[in-house]
Parts: sequence; structure tokens; C-alpha cells
Amino acid sequence: MIPQSQSSQTPSRKGQFTGWHATMIFVAFFGVVIAVNLVMARDAITTFGGLVVENSYVASQHFNQWLAEADAERALGWKATMERSGPETFQTQVLDSNGKPIAAADVRLFAEHPLGQRPPIDITLTESAPGLYSGPLPAGRWYTRLIVIADGRTWRKAGEVR
Repeated sequence: MIPQSQSSQTPSRKGQFTGWHATMIFVAFFGVVIAVNLVMARDAITTFGGLVVENSYVASQHFNQWLAEADAERALGWKATMERSGPETFQTQVLDSNGKPIAAADVRLFAEHPLGQRPPIDITLTESAPGLYSGPLPAGRWYTRLIVIADGRTWRKAGEVR
């Protein structure tokens, strides 16, 4: 018989810091870092995209005026399609809030190439049918701003044409 004091008892590991604990702390730390980075990246992409102006102070002096103009344009309820009617032709149909064509308007299109590989284009569109305006636009992808002036009111729409 073996005396109790000489038995081969394993020491208790309760309360000891093991490799398992170190691994879990390591995984948790980097999990939090990665999660925060993903949230910040998503917010950076989906929130305010920024606006480039030559002089931010001067732009700030006009900001409230621009907001009022945007509200007035939104209140008009006008709509416009922005599409190609051919490989190098842009076409838009401009409708009022009741869905009726807006005829005899002054319609301009300003187009910028997304990568700046081509110079910006400013086109005056011609009316081919009531509310249907078109003009030349080179093939490719363009960021566009449509400006419609009718009955003394101005309305704008931004978009992308491919």
C-alpha cells in the first residue's frame, strides 16, 4: 500500500494561464480590430462622398442658398430619364410632376469622364419631340449633370451614362 503523501497526484491547473487562454485572447483582440476596421470602411464608403470646391470658405457662404434651391427643385417634382439612344447619342425625356412632357425648354448636359481621361463636355440638347431632348455624347462612361430651364424655373439632375 502506498502512503497518501507519496501518491502521484497531478497539480491542479485551475487558475493557471494556459496556451488556450493566450489563443483566445489573441483571436478576440484581432477579431475586434477587424470588426472595427470593417465598420469604419463601410461608413467611409457609404456616407458623404465629399465635394471638391476651389475655396471652401466661399462655398460655405452659399451653402444655405444651394439648399434652398435644391428644395425648390425637389418641390417641382420633375423627372428625367438619362440614357443613350445610340452609341454616341444621349437622350432624355423630361416630365413634369403630372407625367406630362416639358416642351420648349432649354436643356443642357454637362458630362465629365470618371477618370479625367477626356475633357469635360457641355452640350445643348435639341428637342426632337415634346419633352424628348437629345445630343451627341461620345461612347464610354460619363458622369452627367442635366440642367433644364422651363417657365423661368431651373431643375437639375445628376447621373451616370454608359
